[in-house]
Amino acid sequence: MARLTIKGVSKSFGASHAVRNVSLDVEDGELVCLLGPSGSGKSTLLRMIGGFEAPTAGNILIDAKDVTSMPPEKRPTGMVFQSHALWTHMDVFNNVAFGLKLRSLPKAQIRERAEQALALVGLADYGKRMTTQLSGGQQQRVALARSLVLEPKILLLDEPFASLDQHLRERLREEVRDIQQRLGITTLFVTHGQDEALALADRIVVMRDGRTEQIGPPDRIYREPETEFVAGFIGSMNFVRTTVKDGLSQHAAFAVPVPVADGDVVLAVRPEALSLAVTRDKATAIVHRSIDFGTHKVVDIDLADGARVKVMTSSDSDWIKGMPVEPAATAFRVFRDNRLVYEFAATSRRQNDRVFGHA
Repeated sequence: MARLTIKGVSKSFGASHAVRNVSLDVEDGELVCLLGPSGSGKSTLLRMIGGFEAPTAGNILIDAKDVTSMPPEKRPTGMVFQSHALWTHMDVFNNVAFGLKLRSLPKAQIRERAEQALALVGLADYGKRMTTQLSGGQQQRVALARSLVLEPKILLLDEPFASLDQHLRERLREEVRDIQQRLGITTLFVTHGQDEALALADRIVVMRDGRTEQIGPPDRIYREPETEFVAGFIGSMNFVRTTVKDGLSQHAAFAVPVPVADGDVVLAVRPEALSLAVTRDKATAIVHRSIDFGTHKVVDIDLADGARVKVMTSSDSDWIKGMPVEPAATAFRVFRDNRLVYEFAATSRRQNDRVFGHA
């Protein structure tokens, strides 16, 4: 169990700023996902925590001890890379035991700990196999065992499942989460996959251009995005550009009250927060197609201004291409210049109908 503290950490490569003044506290046993698009700085931040990159500014502390200048092999961290980085001339057992041998531990202790680590990742009977005889998922398990056998205080995972197929990724992330909870090990997990972050994390750190855009539990990140970027990066989101005049959106399909200053804004509406009604009089949208996912349908509708919006409906609904419809939103958020200025939810208007100070 360990606590990680990141204080104002930045990293520059010449004139390029990869990480900009990031601060973060990770609690004992917490799993935090660093989530963002390529180039957002998440892997660079992880490498600085592991000691593989030196910060340009700021400090990194583990259990209140400053490790900023400490080399990787001296830090109480274990890192699993996307590329596995296994030694192909060694069998599985020796790959896992290698770090323990460098510490000059007794042979009996090395064998016991290596076998325990392999059992933990479901590879108890694979010790004598060469790594080239393993599947991609098995190789990643070996890489995980090799980190865990050293009993690190902080486990660092840098997109470990990126090269695997979807079904294997889903299975392995469940296994990693189970192992992490069983051991209670403080963990940082880098990913660009929103589903992975939502499924794994106690908290998500959304990064953009080297900065933290929003930090919070998965449900809050999904339901209460604080910026237009986060709203679009997490889950499926419809964005409707409109103009506010006298507190009312001027969009034909979304003529809703928006009590903010006049001007251009962006309405953000989740597909599940939209409903559809068939209309013959004043249709503001036309059904483009309906996709049946078994448990529900997703209906693409075309608005009069050319925008396309996704609506989630029940599986027994029947939508036909070209059908005139009228969308209605039960919840939406309004952004201006990437900042949240207003939010509304019909289910709890008193709590969720809010205008923000920078509106």
